[in-house]
This record gives sequence, C-alpha cells and structure tokens, in this order.
Amino acid sequence: LCRGGLAERLCRLQNRERSAISFWRHQCISDDKIPSDKSGVLIVKILEIFEECTIQVAICQQLEQTPATLSPEDAVIHAEEPILKVLFTRETAAHLKSRPQDVIHIYPPWQKLLLQNADVPVIMNTYFSQKVLLSEHSEAREKTYGPTKMLIRKNIISLAQTFRLDDLDDKLHQQSSDNQVACAPQTHNNSDSKRHPSALSAVNDSLLEMVESQGAVGWREVQVRVVIQRVYCLPAREGCRSHTQGNKPLLSNGGMFCRLCLLVQDAYGMFSEVQLQSLGSTDDIEQYCRRWEGKSCCLAGMKILQRTTRGRAVGLFSLIDSLWPPVVPVKVPGQSQDSEMMTTDLPPPSFCYILTVQSGEIHVEVDEEEQISDLYQPPAVHSLKEILRIDGCNERCSFWAQVLYRRLQTKHSVPIDQREMLLFVTDSSLQNVAHGIPKVVAVSVTASCVLSMEITEALSAGSPLVFFKDALWGNGRIICVERTVLLLQKPLLYSAAGADLSELTGPVRLDELDSTTQASSICALRGTVVGVNESTAFSWPTCNRCGNGKLEVCPQDRELLYCNQCSEVVTTPVLKMQLEVFLSCPSRSQSTVKVKVWHEISHIATYEVQSVLGKEVGLLNCYVHSISSHPNCVALEEIVLE
Repeated sequence: LCRGGLAERLCRLQNRERSAISFWRHQCISDDKIPSDKSGVLIVKILEIFEECTIQVAICQQLEQTPATLSPEDAVIHAEEPILKVLFTRETAAHLKSRPQDVIHIYPPWQKLLLQNADVPVIMNTYFSQKVLLSEHSEAREKTYGPTKMLIRKNIISLAQTFRLDDLDDKLHQQSSDNQVACAPQTHNNSDSKRHPSALSAVNDSLLEMVESQGAVGWREVQVRVVIQRVYCLPAREGCRSHTQGNKPLLSNGGMFCRLCLLVQDAYGMFSEVQLQSLGSTDDIEQYCRRWEGKSCCLAGMKILQRTTRGRAVGLFSLIDSLWPPVVPVKVPGQSQDSEMMTTDLPPPSFCYILTVQSGEIHVEVDEEEQISDLYQPPAVHSLKEILRIDGCNERCSFWAQVLYRRLQTKHSVPIDQREMLLFVTDSSLQNVAHGIPKVVAVSVTASCVLSMEITEALSAGSPLVFFKDALWGNGRIICVERTVLLLQKPLLYSAAGADLSELTGPVRLDELDSTTQASSICALRGTVVGVNESTAFSWPTCNRCGNGKLEVCPQDRELLYCNQCSEVVTTPVLKMQLEVFLSCPSRSQSTVKVKVWHEISHIATYEVQSVLGKEVGLLNCYVHSISSHPNCVALEEIVLE
C-alpha cells in the first residue's frame, strides 16, 4: 500500500475498528453484565431474519424500554412503535446467534439510513450489539433451543438482478423456501440430508460469485458447478504431514506426503485448484484421471485456502495458460448471456483461488455417467521433435516417449526422496531424423513431481513407454514439475494433433560424442584405448547363476565360494571388473576422453592391462559426467540402456 494513501488509511481504520469491537465484547464477557450506560442505546425485538449478500437482515420492532423482569415474549409491543431493518455483518451475526423474539441492545455509534421510496429505516454499524437474556425462562429456552439448527431464508442476488438485465435466469428467481439453509455449522450425513433436503439445493455456475457471496470462511449450503480440467497429486506442506482424514493418513510417495487435487473451470472461464485430502494409493491417480477428467462436478463444503496470482504461482498459471483460451465461448460477468454475448476473446486469468475442504468433509459430486463437457480441453499430444521446436518459456507440453535410461542425481547433501531424476527418452520422430536434432532428450523429474508406484516399478523394470502429461518446456529443457502426471495407460481422449506416435521398431541409436555433446547427457562413443588408470581398477567375483556380487567363503571348503541368494556353492564364478581407460576419439581429437568401463558390459574382453592398450572400442553407450575446457577433458561412464 502507498504510504499515506487512502488504502493504507482505510486498512488502519479497519484494524482499529476490529480491535475496538473485540475489546468491547471481551469487556462485556468479563463484566458478565450489560453495560450500564443506556444513553443512545437502541433496543429492538427481532421479528424475522433472513440473509442477503453475506449480510444478516433482521426485521425488528423498536422498544422504548425492556424491563429486566420481563421475558421477550412478554415485552409489550405497541402498534405505533416503528419497524426497523437492522443489518448485521457475518461476524456480528455469528457472535449474537439471534433468532426471532430475541431482544437486542445496539450501542452507539449505530446509524440510521432513510431510503427514498422506502418506509422502513435501515440501521447500520451494529458492531456493538448484545443479546439480552431477560429471565430464567429465557436462559432455559436458550439452553434448550440454542444449539439446534434454525433454517433462515437466504436471498441469492445475482449480478443480473443487481444490474437489472433483461435476460434473467429463471433459476435464480427461486421461492424463499427453496433457499433456506442451516445457519449453524453442520455435518452432512444421511439424516441431515433427509431432514433438510433443500440445504444443498442451490447450484451456482460462477466460482467468483460464490467466493464473493459466501466469503473466505467457505460455503456449505450452496454448490457451484464446474468442469474438471485436470487431476493430479501435489506434495503436502510440512504442516500437513500429520493431518489425517479420520484414521486415514495422507498418501505417501517414497516418504513424501501428497494430496489429490483438481483443476476446475466454471462457465465464466475462471479456474480454481481444489485440494482434496487423500488417496488410498498413488496408483489411484490414474483411475481418477480416467474417470473424472472432462466431467462436470458440483463442489460444496469448500473454503478458500489462498488467492494466488501469476507472480506467486508460475507453475499453476503455466498449466492454466495451456488451457486458455477456452475451446467454447464462455459467459461474461455483468452481461446478458445470449449466445452472441458469449465469447472466447478474453484475457487470460490473472488470479486463481486455491480451495480446500472444510473439517475433513469432502463434497465433490462427479457425474461419471455424464458426457465429456464441451469446455474440457484434453492435452494436445506432440512428438518430441515438435516440442524441441517450440519457442517460448514455461510452456506445458504432453508427449509419449520410450524411456531408455534413468539416473538419480547424486547430490549427497540432499535426501534421496528429494533428489532430481533424469530420464533419457526418445520417440520415432527423433530416431528417424538424420541430422540437426538430438536422437535422445533428457527429461528432468523434480522431487515435487509425484510418481505413482506403477510408474516407479515400470522405470525400474525395463524400458517402458510413458505418457508425460503437462510437462514444462523452456530454455531447451523438459521438466516434470508439480502438476505433471506420468501414466502408462493410453488416454483415449487425448488428441495427437498430427504427431507421429508410432512405436520404435528397430534398435535405438544415440548421438555420437562430438563438440556439441553436453554434460548430463548420454551418447555413443568410439575410439582407441591409449591409457589405463591402474590405481582405480578392481575386480570381484559374482555368482554365475544369479549375478550376486556378494559371495562368501564356503564353510565346508574355504577354497570355494558360496552364494546366499542361491544357497549353492559357486564353482565357476564370473569375474567382473571396473576399469578407467583413456580413449583417443576422432570426434573429440583435442580432448582427453576418460571412460569408466565395466567388464561385464564392455567390449574390452581381457584382464591384462597391457593387452588393453591400442584396442579399438566400438560404439559404447555412455553417460557424460562432465566436460571441462581447462584442462580439455570429457568424463564418461559406460551404461546399459533399458
């Protein structure tokens, strides 16, 4: 806020006002009595209560005096005593917990507003109000009826009514009985639903209108209809790790706690992220994607966790931008909703509300039998070749790719469950290109990207074909971040946009080592051995049946080895060896090329160091550890493609 500006002065005034109200209420509770000073006090008896635009409106009759010995029912009301319309804020109404027949003392500085063409004055600024219990009979009634739920009329005022638009939706003109809601907090169970079937009957189609009308504390009595654009998991914050829903903890992803989330969009094009509680397993994310994405749903029992903007949530808005503009015309707030007034020519959203459930109650009603919504935008699937040619930064992209090799980044200062993983992938669009485009691309999977157990096991087992949904492309890198989903099943709804998604048929080719090769990549290597680092060479015996490299001396015959995994004596062990060799490579003639090779996978099939020198090495698949210019050296390690 600008120093000395109107906004800063208003903020200070509001803070002082809240402090004064809190202090006054605390003083009343501490004194356990009504303030003795009656000068300027307005005494009213409530006749009727209803709610409108988050304000509680009480139709009251003014009393000249309320004898302390009389109950509110016995208080004499004369016909000539004026009728007043008293406005209470949401906070004041929650403090008073008023009902018809209650007597309220309203202390200064209340204000009276006289409206043109209206006979009933309006009383405002009623923060300093107190309900009066006038007798033991009233106290008994309060104890008896106080905790019960009282249905009050709730007038839902639409923007169309506010601006007196001609094209009013008939659904918004509901009778007051259809808009009755429980004013006390309630848990939605079967008995409540049967007792008050209209408690969740009001359905809105505007997220923004619901937020403005229901406030930040959330809404229970109304629903908002939205379309589920994306389903994904997000890592939970540290403070949420101990949170449970009943006896069910948040799901764990390799020690990282996660929650199921929905990115939803309303009929006006506005987005919200809904953070639900837990899944039974990370594998459930695939079925939720299949069952829920593209379907309409009704949200209830939500509260606002945060209002975020582009500067605060770059990742969230990169996903929102990939869904903008809408594929079908959306409604425009404050305008007639004729088809010619609906449009897709709108600026992208600049803010988004993060919603969460209240008190562990989840109210997300998805109509899985319903057809896919016209507003739904499935990910546009592209080939890797097309993605590499995309201009721009922080662009979301989706693609199918064959995973050839994976490598966990070895930063020892970072816990294993927070380390970044590199997946080296390819597809037919890269393998079939002669020059100019790499044949393999590195995909960085950050710790914030939640992987299902099915994906983790598939990556460990072999060379899976994986669908990368909503990965981030920018600065020449593909990154899997928050809200990126990796799947094995082929989604039927996702359009290929003309991409070549044919599976690989022949052997996979890597780019050969040359001057353009970068660190943390994989390549093919050929050359001549010119040196061996004997100080780092070592060998060890392994089981010829299972490959176990931790053999023990046989207790019965100490000249033999024993395998605990096979529970057998190993008579013909396979000797494995690691060598660090120096190669002369025509493609990097000015560089020292140092390669760590393993005997069991290398083409150097000998144990004598002298016989290794001068040996020609065919195409070795290698991981590039580092490339330095001073000295000019390339460090690699031989790998096996999955």
